[in-house]
This record gives sequence, structure tokens and C-alpha cells, in this order.
Amino acid sequence: MTPTHTQSLTGHSQVLTDEVRRGLLNTMVLIRTYEEAIRREYYADKQPAFDIGAGLIPGEMHLSAGQEPVAAGVCAHLSADDALTATHRPHHVAIAHGVALRPMTAEIFGRETGLGHGRGGHMHLFDPSTHFSCSGIIAEGLPPALGQAFAFKRRGSDRVAVAVTGEGAANQGAFHESLNLAALWKLPVVFVVEDNDWGISVPRNRATSVPSNALRAAGYGMPGVRVEDNSVEAVYAAAADAVARARAGEGPTLIEVHTLRLWGHFEGDAEGYRPELATVAEHDPIPRYRDTLLADGVLTDAAYEAMRASAVEKVEDAVDFARGSATPDPLDHLDYVFSEGAPS
Repeated sequence: MTPTHTQSLTGHSQVLTDEVRRGLLNTMVLIRTYEEAIRREYYADKQPAFDIGAGLIPGEMHLSAGQEPVAAGVCAHLSADDALTATHRPHHVAIAHGVALRPMTAEIFGRETGLGHGRGGHMHLFDPSTHFSCSGIIAEGLPPALGQAFAFKRRGSDRVAVAVTGEGAANQGAFHESLNLAALWKLPVVFVVEDNDWGISVPRNRATSVPSNALRAAGYGMPGVRVEDNSVEAVYAAAADAVARARAGEGPTLIEVHTLRLWGHFEGDAEGYRPELATVAEHDPIPRYRDTLLADGVLTDAAYEAMRASAVEKVEDAVDFARGSATPDPLDHLDYVFSEGAPS
């Protein structure tokens, strides 16, 4: 699939080799396997009564099944030295960016061995080793990504920052302020909007005055690209251009991907507002891409099953690690709230 360009990019495109295509599918399969396992564990001890405050995984849960092409296509161009900020639906981009499964899962379970020692939960993952962070506040990830990009530029490095957000967040002030400043200062940042059609339960056309947020890029003097059909290869191509532009000092890019939320906005969402719900599964990007690779001779059934088995092994190891980890001691509730000692 070819992305729809609302403003021309600079042509830093990359060829998708067979190895790259299999790698994209592998990342998507790992993400889906993880989300399925987290969903299973989330509900395991919440039946028949649904209580978000109880069980192995407390709190709300926002899963990303269907949005894997965004994570795989964008993060394929990033290293652990690049920064990435995400939303309250963060697992797919965290995994694609290389956040370790064991500590991430332990954090989701609220365990001491988690990324934030069990204090943050699934909407507030933070991993300094991969420069990854996320937040439950809408559009909150854009200003921090801007700050990271500013620091990269001041240091004269070729590192980039990527801010992933939802189409509903594109109506927040932080979104517009960040785009303006990024363009004004020509910062090495890529803004990625995941358009899954629904801002919680509000359809995009009831909340946004333009048919695509990519059109808004022109108002801030940067390229804007709309990727249709939830195509991982089109996302990969658009991100290749955008990341290359940023690394070369050519400034920011806005990419919007028309993606898909297979499940509810949160676990427990009845989704009565979705008239298309009965046909959503038909558009699942993973079997569609698997079938494409099989038809192209890039993948075999045996290789795909091995891919799935490897994903299951990694994910179940992380779940077992989280289940077996200790919960934080309530007496230590003030730990990590304040800095210990004077800054060096």
C-alpha cells in the first residue's frame, strides 16, 4: 500500500527485503501474543463480578490489538538511543521499541520487580534504558518528546524522538503547541497519530473538523502523511522517510495511520456505540499480512508457527516472572517519590 502524502517528503525510502518483512510480522505476532496473555490474566480472577480494583492486575486496562502495524512499522527504524513516548494504550510500541517483557509485565501486575517497582501500572511505564515513557494524560507525551528532541539537537547527535498519540489527542492544545514549536525550531521529532476511528466512544467525524489530521501538518510547515488500510509496509515506508529527515536535521514530520482497535477502549467496554463491531475481526492486520507473505513466498506455514511458538514462550516467561514477583511493601509507599541524596 502507498501512503497518502499531503505534503512531499524528501525521498529517504528504504527497500523492504524479505528479512525486513518477516521481522515486521514477527514483531506484530509478539505484540498480539502479549496482549492476549495480558487480557487473559486481567480477567482470570475478576469473574463473574467485574471489579477493576481487584485481582492479579489492578486498575483499568487498555490493549492495542489491531494497532500492531503502527508499532512495528515505526519502531523498525529506531534504536534504544532514540526516544519514544506513548499513550495510555502503550504495550505495542513499548514491545516494538525493545522494552524488556519481564519488568514491563511485572509493572503491569504491580510488582516490586517492575519498571517502576509496581508504582505506575500499565499506563505509566518508564524505561530509561530504551528512552521509553507513556502516560494516561491525553496528548501528554508530545511535549516530553519535544524536549528530548531539543536536547538531541543541542548535543549535535543524530538521535530522534517519536511521539505516538491518538486521533482524539490531536484536538488538544499540547498537540498543536508541540507541532508549532517543533517546526519553528526544526527539531528531530516524528509525530505519529493512531486513528482507530474512536476517541473512547466518540467517532472521529463528530469531534474533528478535518478528515485527516495529516492535513494539519501544513499549517505548521511540516510534511504530513496519511497511511490508509492499517498497512505495516506503508507505515514502514512513511516512517523511513520521516526518521531519515529528522536524523538529517530536516525537521519534524506528522504521520497519521488509519489503524484498527479490535477490542474495546478499555477491558469491560461493552462497545455498544460501534455499528461496525460485527465485521471488525475481518480486518485483523496479522492474518492479512501473514497471508500476503505466504502468497509472496516470503514465509512458510512452518516458519509462521515457529514464530508464534517463540512469542508464546517469551510472553509466558514474562507472565510467570510477574506472577512470582513480590508486591511492594505498603510501608515503603513513599519510596521513589522523592530523590534520594543530592544530585551529582
